[in-house]
Amino acid sequence: MDRYNEAIEKYEKNLNDEIVKNEVENILKNHLSENCNKAVYKDIFSCLDITTLNVTDNYETVIKLVDLVNKIDEDYQDMDNVAAICVYPNFVTAVRGALEVSNVNVASVSGGFPSSQTYPEIKAIEAGLAIKDGADELDIVMNVGNFLIGNYEDMCDEINEIKEICGERTLKVIIETGALESCNNIRKASILSIYAGADFIKTSTGKISEGATPEAFYVMCNAIKDYYTETGTKSGIKAAGGIKTAADAAKYYTIAKEVLGEEWLNKELFRIGAAGLANNLISAIYEENKTFVN
Repeated sequence: MDRYNEAIEKYEKNLNDEIVKNEVENILKNHLSENCNKAVYKDIFSCLDITTLNVTDNYETVIKLVDLVNKIDEDYQDMDNVAAICVYPNFVTAVRGALEVSNVNVASVSGGFPSSQTYPEIKAIEAGLAIKDGADELDIVMNVGNFLIGNYEDMCDEINEIKEICGERTLKVIIETGALESCNNIRKASILSIYAGADFIKTSTGKISEGATPEAFYVMCNAIKDYYTETGTKSGIKAAGGIKTAADAAKYYTIAKEVLGEEWLNKELFRIGAAGLANNLISAIYEENKTFVN
């Protein structure tokens, strides 16, 4: 048995999708309401990867977003700024040059985002260029195709190579839960990604029909918890894909809190990736309609 299957076997659990759904429903029923408040919304805002990953992105639209982030500390002095601005790799230089606040990271998708379907050499080059241009964090997609046929070696080798390129910078690995078919596969992909070097595991690209779900996020949190219990390695968790309202964001905050504990509820270990969510969080905090991102 190779080391990848050994890693899966070590953490294997026979998950039942219906039981997982019921467990998530119980968590939200018992605890969601306590996290639907302004203080939590401010915490979530500080863990936000504010994102623009559109086919229409250009230098002007990206700089406009950076300018808005630069003004958060001045305009909303009673809450912390977002965790990162996430863009395509060709905009990293622009963001790095225009960003004036030191407490916000520059994140870049990379590695053939969003499909991960290109040459491994291209993935490595793209990652290296993004780091060279000033990215603090990379968000890559694991090779879902290789995962589904059990080719864990090639899948994990790609992740490991890009982590080596990142060095001390943060690597987030998107497992694209909507394409993985079952909770058992989500757990396996989570364990393998962490084993291969992911600093964070992330639900989705937001580019397929099914984005983040509370059930998938719950399975991922439990995988992180089990891996941490066994090895002492703390991995972060990021939800992305279709999270639009403050109440939706609070669901993921609640699940992370109940499964992983309050020590995970900071931008070093918990993120939500979104665009329009920033508007809704600010509106919920200040109880009036505010447009932060157009």
